[in-house]
Amino acid sequence: MFAKRIIPCLDCKDGRVVKGIHFVNLRDAGDPGKLAEMYNREGADELVMLDISASREGRATLMETVRRVARRLFIPLTVGGGVRTLDDARRLLSTGADKVAVNTAAVETPEVVRDIAENYGRQAIVVAIDARRVKESGTAFPPAPRQTNPAAQWEVVTYGGTKPTGLDALDWAHRVEDLGAGEILLTSMDADGTLSGFDCELTAAIARALHIPVIASGGAGNAKHFVEVFQEGCADAALAASIFHYETHTIQSLKEYLQSQGVPVRTSFTVQNL
Repeated sequence: MFAKRIIPCLDCKDGRVVKGIHFVNLRDAGDPGKLAEMYNREGADELVMLDISASREGRATLMETVRRVARRLFIPLTVGGGVRTLDDARRLLSTGADKVAVNTAAVETPEVVRDIAENYGRQAIVVAIDARRVKESGTAFPPAPRQTNPAAQWEVVTYGGTKPTGLDALDWAHRVEDLGAGEILLTSMDADGTLSGFDCELTAAIARALHIPVIASGGAGNAKHFVEVFQEGCADAALAASIFHYETHTIQSLKEYLQSQGVPVRTSFTVQNL
């Protein structure tokens, strides 16, 4: 069995790391460069940096912030937010990103996924899917603001979670895999920032249907939640922000707990002095 990956996420706005609930009510969580350095030392498997307001504001990702983060890392860096074209991907990859994440642009111009995969390889393209539950399955969840596809159990939303698309999340995941996505970054909008646990039902539905890795995101509040999303949600990796930024857990202590619960993780790493 492959080792499960633990991935801290830096949600950035105006050059600072922020965190909120359901993508709103944001509060400052620190400097992206310093947090990146800390997670590198602690043994994170990868790091994701998302410019969360880039798509809404119609601008490219802040390149200087990407440079500052990339300089401090010896682990893979995925960068997303405002990536709309092959040229956007080229700039990020040349600035220091190992992978680019595409979300809104993939929905609006799906060929960008194929273009990046053909030019840089599938390993360089991550499709981020933000999904909100629109059909109940025995558990109470907040309804979507506008159910544009009543047949869907989870609907894809874009522009930082503000625009319903009518796309069924499972159908969309299949399509982007066919287009060349190397992995899926799957965020539950219902669970995001709540610290109440990952949406394991959503994660398992997508992970079991695809042949590419799925990164679970949204809702991590304690170490047990990671065990659940790996064992019940079938995730290949789990991403979190709040519990690491505010030091509820360290990467090392989380990995030790996961190992004790029978979840395979990489626990040996070398601390880099930057």
